[in-house]
Amino acid sequence: MVSISALWLPILVSAVAVFIVGFIMNMVLPHHRNDFSKVDNEDGFQDALRSHNLTKGQYFVPYANSSASMKDPDYIKRAEKGPVALVHVIDNGVGPKPQQLGIYFVELLIISLFVAYISGMAFGPGTDYLQIFQIAGSVAVIAHIGALIGNSVWWGFTWSSTFKHMFDGVIYGLVTAGIFGWLWPGM
Repeated sequence: MVSISALWLPILVSAVAVFIVGFIMNMVLPHHRNDFSKVDNEDGFQDALRSHNLTKGQYFVPYANSSASMKDPDYIKRAEKGPVALVHVIDNGVGPKPQQLGIYFVELLIISLFVAYISGMAFGPGTDYLQIFQIAGSVAVIAHIGALIGNSVWWGFTWSSTFKHMFDGVIYGLVTAGIFGWLWPGM
């Protein structure tokens, strides 16, 4: 068994490495550029949204707040007429904000902490690189992709977008696995 405190270096290095790889995957490589579609008459669409004074959050149109309201004939009529939309309103501006990047880095640290905990419970000091790679990688991949399928099933994300994010998660898991195997404490 290896304590989490003995794994501080792979925890920190893997979080930093995945942060950098995530930047490359999302900002440099082109595979996510078509994850979203452009709306016709974008200015008019933005004006229409602006007229509703929407604050940051998620909105569902048409909206039903209960199972009973989903049975309401008016709701059914509006849903069948469409469009049915899930709208995410985020902060105005261009690019990620420092707070968002900070929260993302904390998420990566938490994932690395769980990888360290499970790997540390499974193995002792001096364990072979490949054994560490297998367990650390499995835990990290599950952590990075575990809930992504729900984005397509429940929230209307395209399957191609979800699969690309799952691919990214596998890469993040492999990076984490390699770093944990490399920096695993010796005897």
